[in-house]
Amino acid sequence: MYAPTTHLALPFFDDAHRDLAQRLSAWAPEQHVDESDDRAACHEWVRRLGAAGWLRYCVPAAHGGALERLDSRALVILRETLAFHSPLADFAFAMQGLGSGAITLAGTKQQQATYLAGVASGEKIAAFALSEANAGSDAGAMTTSAVQDGNTWRLSGEKTWISNGGMASFYCVFAKTDPAAGTRGITAFIVDADAPGLDASQHIHVMAPHPLATLTFNDCRVPASEQLGVVNGGFKLAMQTLDIFRASVAGAALGFARRALAEAVAHAKQRRMFGQTLADFQLTQAKLGEMAALVDAAALLTYRAAWLRDDGEKRGGVRVTAQAAMAKMAATENAQRVIDMALQMHGGLGVKVGTRVESLYRDIRSLRIYEGATEVQQLIIGKSVLQE
Repeated sequence: MYAPTTHLALPFFDDAHRDLAQRLSAWAPEQHVDESDDRAACHEWVRRLGAAGWLRYCVPAAHGGALERLDSRALVILRETLAFHSPLADFAFAMQGLGSGAITLAGTKQQQATYLAGVASGEKIAAFALSEANAGSDAGAMTTSAVQDGNTWRLSGEKTWISNGGMASFYCVFAKTDPAAGTRGITAFIVDADAPGLDASQHIHVMAPHPLATLTFNDCRVPASEQLGVVNGGFKLAMQTLDIFRASVAGAALGFARRALAEAVAHAKQRRMFGQTLADFQLTQAKLGEMAALVDAAALLTYRAAWLRDDGEKRGGVRVTAQAAMAKMAATENAQRVIDMALQMHGGLGVKVGTRVESLYRDIRSLRIYEGATEVQQLIIGKSVLQE
């Protein structure tokens, strides 16, 4: 089954994006990875994505990237297409970008030279460590601390729900350097996986298998040269990084929704009952119509957010936080509805472990939570409307 590309005729995209989508749509169906072990599968996907050149879209051209700068539309296309075929392939790609994004935005020339080329080739696996047990949506409540000690920083505390935890080569870690200052007292650091005092062995098992872990910092010493960006500028850096990739989360949700719709159409055309196919029933046609409209509505918001972000970069970095929030909220919520309807259309087969719609039903659920839960997106959008 091939991912659809007709939507690329929309004016949000240019010829380079269309070429990217066509090449990726031809490559992805040819990849067959055993995903029974999520960590081994992610390692293999990073290797393949790197060897094929797709990870080059996660970093700028100056450090081995495919384009001069990070391009949100390219990221959306890549994630939408990969998610259509394999949620773990999408995950592996996305974390290379998110995990290294802060280095692209604020890293020194030495930091960029050390890490980004390895991310683009797949030789290094990246991770983004912001969340804590009591500091998810409320990042200012984090308690992981960083105290300067001569030419080093000493990190203490825990990060959890960390994607690629336990298998990453390095982590972009956000810690409190001014405990009383809330979000204004957070600084970012690059922490190598072999840093003394870092324990990433506590793996987290979730309903749709993905490599997650809790990171424990026991007086973990990080060289001062690995401070990322300015002191106490970490929260702003984290939000800038998430702004780039939030629309791509919507892209992944679109990939899931398009696959669910395709599976529903294929099933409806071949499933016979009462002397005709399921597709012949008006109720089925109505459901498929609703699903298609939900997909297209989310797609337009997603592509708009990505286009606005890319266009804003050309004009000095105009932020599109509210538009990205709309895309992320609509795409993930709509995808949940589309997948649920596709599963219902499959009947008992829909809940059989191993069928595509069953796995999509589990995969989509986390997208409504990570990188800003739906309720957080609603607040972002509401505040923007009030300011307007």
